Amino acid sequence: MNFFDVLSLLGGLAMFLYGMRLMGDSLKENSSGTLKHVMEKVTDNPLKAFILGIAVTALIQSSTATIVITSGLVAAGILTLHQSLGIIIGANVGTTVTGQIIRLLDLNTSGDTSFLRIFQPSTLAPIALIIGILLIMTGILRNSRSIGNIAIGFGILFSGLLNMTSAVNALQKSGMVEQLFSGLGNNPFLGYLTGAGVAFMLQSSSAAVGILQAFSASGLLTFKAIYSVIVGIYLGDCVTTAIVCSIGANREARRVGIVNILYNLSKSAMVLIVITIIHHLGLLDNLWDATVNSGMIANTNTVFNLVCAVCLLPVIGFHERLSDRIVGKDKTVTTKYDEVIRGLNPVFYNTPALALGSCFDTLQTMFTIARANLGKAQKQFEDYSKERNDKINAEELQLDRLTDNLSRYLVELLPHLQSDQYTDILNQYYKETTEFERLGDQAVKIADIAARLSENNTAFSDKCKGELKILQDLMEDVLNNAEEAFSGKNEQAAALIEPKVHVVNDLINQMTQNHLNRMSAGECSFLADAIFSNLMAEYKRVAGICSNIGMATLIRIYPELASREHMFLETLDENGSAEYKTVLRQTRKQYFDRLREKETGDQGQQITMEEALSMNNEQ
Repeated sequence: MNFFDVLSLLGGLAMFLYGMRLMGDSLKENSSGTLKHVMEKVTDNPLKAFILGIAVTALIQSSTATIVITSGLVAAGILTLHQSLGIIIGANVGTTVTGQIIRLLDLNTSGDTSFLRIFQPSTLAPIALIIGILLIMTGILRNSRSIGNIAIGFGILFSGLLNMTSAVNALQKSGMVEQLFSGLGNNPFLGYLTGAGVAFMLQSSSAAVGILQAFSASGLLTFKAIYSVIVGIYLGDCVTTAIVCSIGANREARRVGIVNILYNLSKSAMVLIVITIIHHLGLLDNLWDATVNSGMIANTNTVFNLVCAVCLLPVIGFHERLSDRIVGKDKTVTTKYDEVIRGLNPVFYNTPALALGSCFDTLQTMFTIARANLGKAQKQFEDYSKERNDKINAEELQLDRLTDNLSRYLVELLPHLQSDQYTDILNQYYKETTEFERLGDQAVKIADIAARLSENNTAFSDKCKGELKILQDLMEDVLNNAEEAFSGKNEQAAALIEPKVHVVNDLINQMTQNHLNRMSAGECSFLADAIFSNLMAEYKRVAGICSNIGMATLIRIYPELASREHMFLETLDENGSAEYKTVLRQTRKQYFDRLREKETGDQGQQITMEEALSMNNEQ
């Protein structure tokens, strides 16, 4: 053994770990949206959850990632802890798939023309690398970069394995491998600690088992030396998972990590006790000192996990109850929006679809708060209430809290995004965060205007209140379209916003003129003039926010609009489409007709003539 042999081994290990990380991260990035949808549909049926856990882990090649994602969904209230139990056990079984892939190292072929030669790592590695780089360089698919990274990760993983195998074969002559694993075979407890330590340092049971499979190429590993190492790997991996699950998590999410530790401790104890008993009964004599290869290690790992899953799944409820005693009660005072904030979990950073899904849920909550506050503020002009005003301000504080948490989460999420598609979505979400926060601010300002009216013992005239109700109904119409557009990514609803906002501005201008006429006639108080003007300005700002929400929705659908947003809006205003003009004409007629009904005599006739002239100009 010399320095270069060790260097080759460590270099192969680095390639193997990087390839596994690159492949796993890319798989998570591309599949996490579907993964979240499927997980949300899981029922209280433990068997169904168990199968789901196996499938998800086999897909993303990481039991840690599956359990951490599950922990995040539990923290967000999407899953209950009870629903997650089967997923946890299934994830422990699903992680054995990686070992079964690595066992391709043992594939023997004869002859250069053998079809099976294609499945050897020495062939698969360059094929995967070639496919990956072609996809990245050509961009022929929508997700070429992500899929290319998966292929390159797969190729690097196998290249690292081949490098490690070659280095182990060189180390074989030194006797180092034989001494190391013969010592572990004579002391199962030491083997257990070794497996736990390696898995904890690598933060991956798949990687730890893969290294063991690479060492098997020396031909010096026996069953008695490796079974305790494999069992120890289970503990090291689940401790890492529990730590990750606990970062910034609530009580239920921490219990997910604890249940995983309890399950793996039970699994370890079960395997060690059963193996010891059947060995002393002489049932393992033929296997005990037998040399194991990569395939034998993969099979041993799979059998251990499957048998333990079948035996422990029926009693997993015991682990759930025990975790309740281990994890203390939360002492913090909770609010009704805490669950939403907990959904902004850092554990989702490596699964962008899940992270952005939590951002979307938070934005919907923010819009709901802001719109409800706006409705309360408008009621203040009909019947002012100090209690209602306090509720508006209390909800505004919660809206500000959600804004701060979401803005910080989006900024921290950005470096983890590799896809341009996800980056574009994040940019629009960041803009909409600002718009929804502004909408909440406008509600507070409108409520403050109503408070000033009440404090000054001043009121709008009945005619002014009637016109104000028409404007408020039009704003509700626009807000409905904005909510439809954002929540359903609805292009049709988004397209309705801009012409209606045009009518809002026209209606405000006409109402302002009517207000001036009433003041001249002595029908409205001069004391309310400044308040009325401020109120109209706030409604114009609300309409502008709705316009921005509609535009952000259109950009989410057509990202190319992002670079020419203002030009697009100017085009709509100056020479809009036939649909735009139709909506504009219909909306103006609907609300100006109502406004006309509030006026009488020459003033009413004047509105009709102005409206007709405006409509003729548009046509």
